[in-house]
Amino acid sequence: MWEMTAGNYIRTKIKICGLRRRDDILAVNEAKPDYCGFIVEFPRSFRSVTADQVRELVKELAPEIQPVGVFVNAPMELVRALLEDGTLALAQLHGQEDESYIRELKTYTDKPIIKAFSIKTAEDIEKALQSPADYILLDQGGGGTGKTFDWSLIPEIRRPFFLAGGIGAANLEQAIREIHPYAVDLSSSVETEKWKDPAKIRKVADIVRSAGQD
Repeated sequence: MWEMTAGNYIRTKIKICGLRRRDDILAVNEAKPDYCGFIVEFPRSFRSVTADQVRELVKELAPEIQPVGVFVNAPMELVRALLEDGTLALAQLHGQEDESYIRELKTYTDKPIIKAFSIKTAEDIEKALQSPADYILLDQGGGGTGKTFDWSLIPEIRRPFFLAGGIGAANLEQAIREIHPYAVDLSSSVETEKWKDPAKIRKVADIVRSAGQD
């Protein structure tokens, strides 16, 4: 499912998360990240959008960009509906969804599931590695605060994982060189005054693509 060579990923992929308006779609269409994320029906986040808004936004999304729905303890029916009607290519679970939730969801869809984990200890990493999800996402758990966690906790992982939390133009190359994630996930670092900034999105996309990876 993921590309590797000599123990490292061929090219780290990039996900821009928290899209919520047409201008955001136009910005990612230009920068061409591999994934873009929508925080669905989670009013506690200022980036939250409704299911109907996601359906409208993805209509203008470039076909090579995979739309990801980010859900926090959402009813499974909501997640299933957006996967089954073709709105989303992947679902990212960012709440307390347990293994039984993930396994049940996978019985309804063959689309990939990402499960996010808050990493504070080595035990958190071990828990993440046991997840039945297709991908795991390692985060600092603060919900877009722009802070990193202790990357030294990450061992050499032989399964695809997304790296999130405090990643931006200043430390992207370091993250790719040292951690070798399958993908990096950015949100607050590509915003200006809480709105997605097209110039910042282009910059991080360029950094990821030009980062030397042996």
